[in-house]
Amino acid sequence: MIEYLPLKQITAMHADEIHEAIGGVVDSGWYLRGEATKKFEADYAQYIGTDHCVGVANGLDALTLILRAYIEMGLMQEGDEVVVPANTFIATVLAITENKLTPVFVEPWVSTLEINETLIEEAITPRTRALMLVHLYGRCAYTPGIADLCECYHLLLIEDNAQAHGCLYEGRRTGSLGHAAGHSFYPGKNLGALGDAGAVTTNDPELAALVRSLGNYGFSEKYVSNHKGRNSRIDEIQAAMLSVKLKYLDAENAHRKRIAQYFIENINNPEIRVPNDLMADCVWHIFPILCKRRDQLQQYLNEHGVQTLIHYPIPPHQQQCYKQWNSLSLPVTEHIHQCELSLPCHQAMTDEEASVVVGLLNQFK
Repeated sequence: MIEYLPLKQITAMHADEIHEAIGGVVDSGWYLRGEATKKFEADYAQYIGTDHCVGVANGLDALTLILRAYIEMGLMQEGDEVVVPANTFIATVLAITENKLTPVFVEPWVSTLEINETLIEEAITPRTRALMLVHLYGRCAYTPGIADLCECYHLLLIEDNAQAHGCLYEGRRTGSLGHAAGHSFYPGKNLGALGDAGAVTTNDPELAALVRSLGNYGFSEKYVSNHKGRNSRIDEIQAAMLSVKLKYLDAENAHRKRIAQYFIENINNPEIRVPNDLMADCVWHIFPILCKRRDQLQQYLNEHGVQTLIHYPIPPHQQQCYKQWNSLSLPVTEHIHQCELSLPCHQAMTDEEASVVVGLLNQFK
């Protein structure tokens, strides 16, 4: 079986350093908000290219706390609108509604699967306060046009960088392009922890301080709460092992890019739509293909020993928890979610495995 993502094998690539890092934390006797966290926050801020990084419990909390902090700063209030791509993982939308803000869905380009910037302006109203930009599948969704719109309408630009660790836009990394960014280190990410973890990056010292406070019970000092906070902190073990894996991220992304390029150049089945060269800046957290017979293709690949996943079978606006938006017609998004299939594409994948996948796809009828 060619696994979709063999996490045990991927972790084993750096096993000695990871065990040493974890052992150091265990021996230290300090397991939260200690030196390992400070080191990772400094390392990751430098890597992303921002002044501040605040470790939190997971990627959803990162986005939720950014929006909550902006509300506390008086830049947003309940009922305000946040423009968001309709083609995204539900966590992006949950962060918005958790703060009693209103998501306004914008369709993606079918060519790139990212938000269609030509449709954003018509979605902006007097209540719009932010654009949540999602670098989905590992591709940079930022464009100069999006930046201009945010400046023109005085919108906060918030990046959901959960899937794009290490992605570049003209020499700058995603996560440093907007006013703030949320990052997920879920185990399956390009930079994955051994459990849940996340971070917020920003150049805004007030926002960083508020996110840190809100994630630690709203404390300004121990047992003194200036805000109604929550418990959302990265732990020392996750921080320590992420510092190890961060050193190898660019090299591992380069391997993913090489596998992806092989797929793009060699998959030639007319029933299968592969990403085009507009995704050249992608770090390939996910390699998405589109096929109208997606379910049959997935079953065929599974029968021949290739594991695949679907990202995602149901778009946010059609989820039962968002019944108020179930009647929305978003045909491009719905088409993507009906046709998308994710191929194995990761840092431990061999050329032989990639060749097997291509051969099977080209033989599918």
